[in-house]
Amino acid sequence: MMDHRTAPWHGIMVATALPLRDDDTLSVDYDAYAEHVARLVSQGCDGVVPNGSLGEYQTLTDDERARIVRVAVEAAGDGARVMPGVAAYGSAEARRWAEQAAEAGAGSVLLLPPNAYRADERSVRAHYVEVARAGLPVVAYNNPFDTKVDLTPRLLAQLHADGSIVAVKEFSGDVRRAYEIAELAPGLDLLTGADDVLLELSVAGAVGWIAGYPNALPASCAALYRAATAGDLGTALPLYRALHPLLRWDSKPEFVQAIKLSMDVAGHRGGPCRPPRTPLDEERYAAVRAATEKALAEGLA
Repeated sequence: MMDHRTAPWHGIMVATALPLRDDDTLSVDYDAYAEHVARLVSQGCDGVVPNGSLGEYQTLTDDERARIVRVAVEAAGDGARVMPGVAAYGSAEARRWAEQAAEAGAGSVLLLPPNAYRADERSVRAHYVEVARAGLPVVAYNNPFDTKVDLTPRLLAQLHADGSIVAVKEFSGDVRRAYEIAELAPGLDLLTGADDVLLELSVAGAVGWIAGYPNALPASCAALYRAATAGDLGTALPLYRALHPLLRWDSKPEFVQAIKLSMDVAGHRGGPCRPPRTPLDEERYAAVRAATEKALAEGLA
């Protein structure tokens, strides 16, 4: 597959869902995961992000988490296509995960700010400095909803000036931030972090998409991304409208269950989630299933 990136964190980097077996422990199906990673790359996605929120990293053992990175690197065929999530409560632990990613051959890492408490700016900067010492390029993940720490454009500019980050996965949903980030930190790469603002942030200059719904519909999402970043609105807008009933689930608390259900409907193993995530209720299950079946009926894949 042609590599459209000029840096390992560019392009469509799919935050991979993790196939689990329907056994008593909901064990990781590593073979299914390897097949999933290989399929995503073959269908036009540029790489994968294992051990993110969509990969249920918070529920994994250390051994599971480390093995998933190794499986992703092998299945992707090129470690530069792999950006492991290295979030942890402690900065030293996050740095150890970044070092493990480097040892496995990954090309970059994705890092949340401190999320055990509402950290101040000085603590946030120290956290990113510490993890950057592992030596891999660090992509910051701004998710103020779950972490209660907002990586504002001004703070991102400071982190970039510190030499701690190369890019940001922007999940605030505020597309206006793209322009302020570009003004304050012109060398910092902007990556779309929420599926349902892909078109808006692509027009604003995003050079990557850390994506959820390509797990279920990789080829159509890849076509959408290529058209959006090329400014081909004639192609991008109809695709965006067709996919948006699904893309907006990426910004909901039930995003893991929704994307796994869409994967199952599309014929790709999604499977169950580990507690405390519970199955979708009847209303949400019906809505996700109907939207997925409609997309498939319209030829999206």
